[in-house]
Amino acid sequence: MSTQATAPDTTTGPAPAVARASGLAVDDLTVRYGSTTAVERVSLDVAPAETVAVIGPSGCGKSTTLRAVAGLVPVSGGALTLAGRDVTGLGPARRNIGLVPQNYAVFPHMSVAANIGYGLRARGTAAARRERLVREMLELTHLTDLAERRPDQLSGGQRQRVALARALAIQPDALLLDEPLAALDPQLRGGLRRELAAMLAATECATLIVTHDQREALSLGSRIALLRDGKLVQFDTPQKLWDDPVDAFAADFLAGAVLLDAELADGHAVALDGRWRLPVADLAVRSTAHGAVRLLLRHDSLAVTDEADESALVAEVTHSEFTGDGVHLTVRAGEHLLGVRVPPDARIGRSVALAVAPGRATLLRP
Repeated sequence: MSTQATAPDTTTGPAPAVARASGLAVDDLTVRYGSTTAVERVSLDVAPAETVAVIGPSGCGKSTTLRAVAGLVPVSGGALTLAGRDVTGLGPARRNIGLVPQNYAVFPHMSVAANIGYGLRARGTAAARRERLVREMLELTHLTDLAERRPDQLSGGQRQRVALARALAIQPDALLLDEPLAALDPQLRGGLRRELAAMLAATECATLIVTHDQREALSLGSRIALLRDGKLVQFDTPQKLWDDPVDAFAADFLAGAVLLDAELADGHAVALDGRWRLPVADLAVRSTAHGAVRLLLRHDSLAVTDEADESALVAEVTHSEFTGDGVHLTVRAGEHLLGVRVPPDARIGRSVALAVAPGRATLLRP
């Protein structure tokens, strides 16, 4: 299945020249359905041989972004550039894009080899070249021994590889994957995620993946574009998104972390309107690119304590969940919900006093 697309910009400035010359660039993309704005001024870029993952909650605009790049929905504003060509106004067939939809859309009446060669045949590729490319795609996707099988004789993972091979066979300038692992059983996803990463690494395509799965985004994307309500929240490497989220939403969505505003005073980080004073010496300190003092807490950052000093925070227990090797508590401190793990045999009342595990909470400071 073939289509076409464009290349964009990061939130921190213009895309590098190499990405604009030969990759995919999305600049100020806006898509409206009537009076509803589904995507608003989203900019991102994908270099050749790079994989960018687009992630966000349901309804955030990630699938609309992918469909706009593919030419399947009209663009209300902005520009799409692919391999140095402005493709904003081009139809899908004139954008050299390989598309793998969520349901894979393999042709049930065709063999694996025929499915892979479909786009090449539609383009009038000479038979000898078509056979060579199909053979190469069969080898790349480990389907050589299954070349004559029909889709109903394949597993879900094998059908996914057929769709991927068909999209790559046309030698696209960009590859678009819509929720590539969503249709598979959870037990299969880990292995297939690693297989997919290896196959993508063997191509020179600028690859854009849309997913709702945080783990998938972190493992497949060399950069991640996080969307919310049709807008780009943060576009950066997985490590930077993990270590320095731009806001509380980014911290929570990607890593299940909590981000608290804080101030520095007398060697302490002061949070929650002055009710929590933490010695800076107990914190990991990291510089932030987002210009504010904040406290980043993960599920292993806190511990229940019997100490009743200013570094302890009394919080109400709102939920407990057995996780096999322990119990995960959700606690409320003012307007904030925090997470903390305790041993499975811990005796927990309606409230707990929390302390920071030394070095496990991060102070982000300019």
